[in-house]
Amino acid sequence: MNPPLLPETAPFPRDHIAALNSVMAATSTEQRTWLSGFLAGYQAAATSQPAAAAAVKTKLAIVFATESGNTETLAEQARKAAGRLGFAAKLYDAADLTPADLPGLGIVLLIASTWGEGDPPQRAEPFYTALLGPAAPRMEGLRFGVLALGDQAYTNFCEVGRRIDERLVELGATRVAERVDCDLDYQGAAKAWIGGALETLRPAGDAERDNASGAVIHVDFGRADAAGAYDSATPFPAEITELVNLNSSRSGKQTFHVELSMAGSGIAYEPGDAIGIAPENDPAEVEAVLRAVGISGDAALERALVEKHDISTLTPTLVRGYAELTGDANLRALAADAARLAEYRDDRQVIDLLEAYPHQLTSAQLTGLLRPLPARLYSVASSRKAVEEEAHLLVGLVRYETHFRARTGVTSGFLAGRRKRGDTLRVHLKANKHFRLPADPATPIIMVGPGTGVAPFRAFLQEREAVNARGKNWLFFGDRNFTHDFLYQLEWQDHLASGRLAHLDVAFSRDQPAKRYVQHVMWERRAALHAWLEEGAHLYLCGDQTSMAGDVHEVLRRIVADQKRTDAEHAEHYLADLKRAGRYLLDVY
Repeated sequence: MNPPLLPETAPFPRDHIAALNSVMAATSTEQRTWLSGFLAGYQAAATSQPAAAAAVKTKLAIVFATESGNTETLAEQARKAAGRLGFAAKLYDAADLTPADLPGLGIVLLIASTWGEGDPPQRAEPFYTALLGPAAPRMEGLRFGVLALGDQAYTNFCEVGRRIDERLVELGATRVAERVDCDLDYQGAAKAWIGGALETLRPAGDAERDNASGAVIHVDFGRADAAGAYDSATPFPAEITELVNLNSSRSGKQTFHVELSMAGSGIAYEPGDAIGIAPENDPAEVEAVLRAVGISGDAALERALVEKHDISTLTPTLVRGYAELTGDANLRALAADAARLAEYRDDRQVIDLLEAYPHQLTSAQLTGLLRPLPARLYSVASSRKAVEEEAHLLVGLVRYETHFRARTGVTSGFLAGRRKRGDTLRVHLKANKHFRLPADPATPIIMVGPGTGVAPFRAFLQEREAVNARGKNWLFFGDRNFTHDFLYQLEWQDHLASGRLAHLDVAFSRDQPAKRYVQHVMWERRAALHAWLEEGAHLYLCGDQTSMAGDVHEVLRRIVADQKRTDAEHAEHYLADLKRAGRYLLDVY
């Protein structure tokens, strides 16, 4: 059957009808189907309104200043949330920026952590110093918001974020999101701040359209660790397969080598990472706290204080809250005097306050004063290539006495005193991609790790042995006594014998009348150490931040000045260049 042709009544001139009929008569079914779709599309395009120009996305820079990775994780989550809301969002590490870069980034959300007593993260120190310095550029036109992370155990809580926030205003920038200061349990407050900031900053048209449709901004904070299904909120129950004190019985300290079974966890740690342990408070200390506030017979509260609440750290917030709750005039006077409060808190804990200013509290009042019990991070002391589905840690037992009361570290006391082989620990991974072995296994490395700071370097050497890395390795180790405190001595000697360890330099502070530390040995070996740096070695430092890290940095500056025959300022620039190049890396606590 022939297809129908255009009738003479079709709205075309006669010659067009004849031409169209001539073409149509010769078409196939496939051609007519194609032509039908083409004509429909042609009609739609011809009758529709011109397409609106694509909306220009709002530029948003999310800058992080991090030491342990918390702010970097938050920044990445914020970037993803902003992208879903239509922002042109981009992530920046403060270590890669100068203050002059900020005005060109668009709106800036800056997430900064404070380290210790008001110090910036070491990688962000050049940016921070330049921003606070007299040569910082004006910032008119910059719109910004700051989220600050810190630890209320320190007097200068969230100092870095606070000073950045204030300094940007001084330089003429406009604050578009009020700063929020977060304690160790920062997740909830950070989520609320990021969600609120993004809602405030969205173009008005987007907000009006969403309000009209009843849409709700949702900021999804999914898991960001490489820890599978386990994180700090949902830790993995790891069995303790080994727990042994590495110090001799005559040592004045105890340092425990801990082996954990990670089978079934999916936790894929790398050398340089840390494992977080969720501790439990000593039941005897819980009992003392309850006795001080007049509570007894509440088993549920006792369990909550053992597992969930920090009953040790005496924060300014707790003191102020206790003063307001009780109306105690003496407490209020203490809370109002910042200098006096800082001195009082310096070597006291919660129990000291409760016993010195005794008041009856309810269960809800007590728990309302306490912050969550934080996990404690320990550097991984093993390589998965060597130990497979295990993770090894090195834990020093903290014991001391103040105000006639014996004190024990919450986590180290829990592990060393109330756990044994076969028990479990609740653990999670804390990745640290800024403390990794060099990408090129031929690169030489210098490791400085006194005491428990040697833990990640045991992992480094296990990893380099497993992959047969050709790079030279040099370890500086220090502790109290050679005979009693030489942690992993036999392993280091095996690495020396095999040639895996090119040099092992040690310093034992109490084996001679004058104290001798790793920085003294480094100075004695300054020519060779500088030569390694000149040939491209990466230098790693792990351990106590309070004194050791500063002392080692100072001797490095002296070594560079001595070997290059320059002054301290140029030597400091040399070390700063090493940091920027990722060749001078710190993991301090």
